[in-house]
Amino acid sequence: MKPTVTTFFDEYTYTYSYVVSDPETKACAIIDSVLNYAPNSGRTTTDSADEIIKYVQDNSLKVEWILETHVHADHLTAAPYLKQKLGGKSAIGNHITDVQAIFGKVFNAGTEFAIDGSQFDHLFADGDTFKVGNIEAKAIHTPGHTPACMTYVIGDAGFVGDTIFMPDFGTARCDFPGGDASTLYESIQKIFSLPDETRLFMCHDYKAEGRDEYANETTVGDEKNHNIHVKSTISKEKFVDMRTSRDATLDMPQLILPSVQVNMRAGEFPPEEDNGLQYIKIPLNAL
Repeated sequence: MKPTVTTFFDEYTYTYSYVVSDPETKACAIIDSVLNYAPNSGRTTTDSADEIIKYVQDNSLKVEWILETHVHADHLTAAPYLKQKLGGKSAIGNHITDVQAIFGKVFNAGTEFAIDGSQFDHLFADGDTFKVGNIEAKAIHTPGHTPACMTYVIGDAGFVGDTIFMPDFGTARCDFPGGDASTLYESIQKIFSLPDETRLFMCHDYKAEGRDEYANETTVGDEKNHNIHVKSTISKEKFVDMRTSRDATLDMPQLILPSVQVNMRAGEFPPEEDNGLQYIKIPLNAL
């Protein structure tokens, strides 16, 4: 069955969020939402999430799932706010525990920070099936960018997170803690094993050189035939060499430090301190 996919774009973080709905039942899932965050002031706003809320309410949709493809390093999730306003269950891959173990130490989150994924309502294992209304869906573990990356295939639509980008832009970096280029190559082969006509929806786009417009939708067949980093004719060895050398030239994302410590908590901020304020930690010389 073919779901209705509605796209929302936050240009500041180059992030695509999605509402994926079943036309028959009006059930939906929200994927990779954005909480707007100003790093110069530490202030958050909900403009991007409010666009999603308005769309859901205007179309009388019922939110069943609020899905994260991974612990994002470039934007904060709005999952708690959306859940409060619209309901639904928050979910991520069960390897979130690996990310929490790594970054719990980086941020010295303390013993009160659980590293069992319990901040989320549901943890998906590789191959788990679920439904959005009457539409069959599957969770596929696609690590490499991070240990917890998932691809969600809902009907004929796949949501790949940062695993792969538009064919003219390539693939995700693998130099974050827990990332691995060889693992990413194998994960992309899982995506390539889906039917060629499967629609693929990106989490980000940065306008490849020579392209004037942002783009977010392609197909498995297009990626297999045209992806500049990992099309079918490129060997694993060649990909790993390319990805490793390319990653060595990249700066850390601007919002990685606030994003990861919030997103590993399912979007909740660190506990408030004795003055009633909450703080984002900036570890020095750690990444």
